Amino acid sequence: MAIEYLGLSKINGPLIVLEGIQDAFYDEIAELSIEGGKEKKIGRIIEMYEGRAVIQVFEGTENMSLSNTHTKLTGRPMEIPLSEEILGRTFNGIGQPIDGLGPIVSDIRRDVNGKPLNPVEREYPRNYIRTGISAIDGLTTLIRGQKLPIFSGNGLPHDTLAAQIVKQASLGDDTDEKFAIVFGAMGVKYDVAEYFRKTFEESGVSDHVAMFLNLANDPVVERLITPKVALTAAEYLAFECGMHILVILTDMTSFAEAMREVSSSKGEIPSRKGFPGYLYSELATIYERAGIVKGSSGSVTQIPILTMPNDDITHPIPDLTGYITEGQIVLDREMHGQSLYPPINVLPSLSRLMKDGIGAGFTREDHQDVANQLFSSYAKVGDARALASVIGEDELSPTDKKYLAFGKAFEEQFVGQGPFENRDIITTLDLGWKLLHMLPKEELDRIDTRILEKYYDSVTLDD
Repeated sequence: MAIEYLGLSKINGPLIVLEGIQDAFYDEIAELSIEGGKEKKIGRIIEMYEGRAVIQVFEGTENMSLSNTHTKLTGRPMEIPLSEEILGRTFNGIGQPIDGLGPIVSDIRRDVNGKPLNPVEREYPRNYIRTGISAIDGLTTLIRGQKLPIFSGNGLPHDTLAAQIVKQASLGDDTDEKFAIVFGAMGVKYDVAEYFRKTFEESGVSDHVAMFLNLANDPVVERLITPKVALTAAEYLAFECGMHILVILTDMTSFAEAMREVSSSKGEIPSRKGFPGYLYSELATIYERAGIVKGSSGSVTQIPILTMPNDDITHPIPDLTGYITEGQIVLDREMHGQSLYPPINVLPSLSRLMKDGIGAGFTREDHQDVANQLFSSYAKVGDARALASVIGEDELSPTDKKYLAFGKAFEEQFVGQGPFENRDIITTLDLGWKLLHMLPKEELDRIDTRILEKYYDSVTLDD
């Protein structure tokens, strides 16, 4: 039975305090009616103690006073209606349609907080998702069911990269499995949201993309629920509709900063950099909603994007994200300054599950060897450049000079590619072999002898 209360005890930023509550529970949704129903808002209970409830108001507390608000506890957590019709639609941060096409009509409703997944029910991620970007597909391969974040910085082209991944992502050419994308944006500017919307529409992919947009001028509290709403939609499409879903969340830094702001309003003791002590567990509840469940033909794969404050990879947000996820893709400001796109620094980037979704039967048998050799050779490029800066390029050995030439070609031809260039995995691997031809054959010590004999002469610089 729903209970209604008149008046509030306290208003503090996006939070209100209600006294004398009965039979309420954590995460319960409250419906707020202001001035006799002239304005309606919703909130959720985030704290309870001694007959008091602290309620987080999603739309903010503007126009609310201690005396003009009626609060109705609904007796249920936050739920959203779901069907396959959410694909091709655009919603706000709490799952309400904003594309003018009307509400989602469905008897199926799911709790946005999700359900804990028994680890025993998980299946190990296999197979890869093709992004069409060589630096990702070749060296930090994205595996179905994986969570692989992109570490970026302010001013770097992570939005362009995210849009390109959405446009190009697929399960490969030889499959009839269903694939879709759930895109969640938190705290983005209006022009960025419009860029995503127009890009998806003009490229013809919007029919298999569900967008959840929380804009920079939307209430801060809404940002805390947006990734949960997006992941609830993804879980429904994956585990109940049997689809393979790629979830892209940008920007997780906005989510964490919204959490810090709300935590400050609650008067909680801050931890590192002012963030609450439960930042790790909150991030984990989002990232761990990726995976494959036994008995389901679908999967949820995550690419969370976060902007590192001051490009500091040791900041709490990227630091904790690195603990939870299975690798990272790191964008580099220096490479961006050289007009390289995408400016992916491959040396600190890695995909911990890559080895289990590539090779014979998945991509091509030489994939792991080519990736290992490219990593190794590019690491030696850094040594050659450091030496050249001391003694001059003319004094380098012939081998070091070849490494310098290889490094430049690798950055420009393999890592660098246009924002509209979509490479398949064979093109990427062949390009890797062509670049390795620039080095003496005896330097290719990370490639199995059998693989080297089979592929070294079959792919030449003239192909």
